[in-house]
Amino acid sequence: MDELIDILDSKGKHTGKIELKSYAHHMGLFHATAHIWFYTLNGKVLMQQRGKHKDIFPLKWDVSVAGHIGAGESPELGAFREAEEEIGLTIDTDKLEKIAVLKKDIKYPNGIWDREFAHVFLYCIDEDTPLTKQDSEVEALQWLTIAEFSSWVSKKHPDLIPYSDERYQMIIKEIKSRIKATS
Repeated sequence: MDELIDILDSKGKHTGKIELKSYAHHMGLFHATAHIWFYTLNGKVLMQQRGKHKDIFPLKWDVSVAGHIGAGESPELGAFREAEEEIGLTIDTDKLEKIAVLKKDIKYPNGIWDREFAHVFLYCIDEDTPLTKQDSEVEALQWLTIAEFSSWVSKKHPDLIPYSDERYQMIIKEIKSRIKATS
């Protein structure tokens, strides 16, 4: 789905320009995304299998919820909207824990040029929380233990999005620190 997004400079600052997401990807314009990693206090992380019609990495497993931050949206509001859209979950933005802003600059063979500042959040939920996947964006959802996720990363599981080892290691470390703090 095409949407209007704020254009950023190479340092992540707003330029005052708004463009369609498709144009930003075609021209390699920096913009913002929200990535939300859902986890449980008993050591599980929610993985999302990307929809089969996605332009980049269809059917690969990655972050629980991710999407572009709309024009005029804060990262927290973008995270709230994306969680509702992709997994049918209404979150409390006060419980979002921002752990990083990661700069990404990758040009894919299909012409999409992803130049993003990803606002990365953690959010703790109960494993039994009802989730409803958005069929057009999400193929499947799966809970993995931190040990299973770590194994997928270390063995470079072929169904994981490539190029993300450092990001995945950061997520594993951050979730483990929160689980230890509550036990």
